[in-house]
Amino acid sequence: MKVIVCNRPGSLAYEEREKPTVEKGFSLVRVRRIGVCGTDLHAFDGTQPYFTYPRILGHEIAAEFIDGDADGFTGGDLVTVIPYISCGICIACKKGKTNCCSSLNVLGVHSDGAMAEYFLVPSSLLVKSQGLSIDELALIEPLSIGCHAVGRAEINPGDDVLVVGAGPIGIGIIQYARLAGARVIVMDSNAHRLDFVKEVLGIPDSINVTTQNALEVLSTMTNTSMASIVFDATGNLTAINNSFRYLAHAGKYVLVGLQLEAISFSHPEFHKREATLMSSRNATRVDFEKVIDSIKNGAINPNAIITHKLAFDTVVSDFSSLTQSGQYVIKALINID
Repeated sequence: MKVIVCNRPGSLAYEEREKPTVEKGFSLVRVRRIGVCGTDLHAFDGTQPYFTYPRILGHEIAAEFIDGDADGFTGGDLVTVIPYISCGICIACKKGKTNCCSSLNVLGVHSDGAMAEYFLVPSSLLVKSQGLSIDELALIEPLSIGCHAVGRAEINPGDDVLVVGAGPIGIGIIQYARLAGARVIVMDSNAHRLDFVKEVLGIPDSINVTTQNALEVLSTMTNTSMASIVFDATGNLTAINNSFRYLAHAGKYVLVGLQLEAISFSHPEFHKREATLMSSRNATRVDFEKVIDSIKNGAINPNAIITHKLAFDTVVSDFSSLTQSGQYVIKALINID
């Protein structure tokens, strides 16, 4: 079978490998779609934390069940995959927080992922399609990250919520924050992304940090109170540090993006607000099920954020184009048909 390997930053290559053999506790799937995540792009450009080379990328997965001992699945069933392998025995796992297992293995990051014609995955990680399309199934994982982050924040109806970063993860946060009853304000330095959020998602309130004074605009939008909840979906150190200034008193700051370096902020300013700082990592099966339900009932339309598609046979030559300015990529899918 053919796989795509990221051998080093800036280098993808096709390789021929043996088709996996079914083992106890595992199931073989035929990969049909792979969503291209920021993690994949950062791995390609050499800036992804916790990453080693060579690696087969891909953890946003839509596939067809072929064989294995997954309970309730039969050949031909469409599935998605929870790409987080947890130990089941650490303190986080015992609390049901398998998303932040102390020895977490993320497919496509810590071990090989789904940029392959066939993929052997733990049977316990398969999720039934419940009638969703192949494209929709490939977007369950990134939307689940946004869903999980919003759940962490415990939004109240009417909260002014600031989402910093209007990429795919930020878009998931935006949609689930709105479903939770928040008034959502979006901040980014990319005018195209802000236009996309306004025109496609119907979010009227936005701030362009390149052309506007973010503090002044946010203060005006919130009648000087600032944001009750701030989400960072950039992973950018400057953006993360700056966003402490956007917090209301008694506010919450949720770090969804990941940064390699140490963050810094004014302790007196943070302390006097009695603010809460938290991280949000990955998602759980509960989040996957919530996202599937929200797509089925029409509350979320994942197809609206798909802007680019690549054929599996052209990924090596075309992948770098996704990182180029002017391409206006929101979400790209790789098709294997």
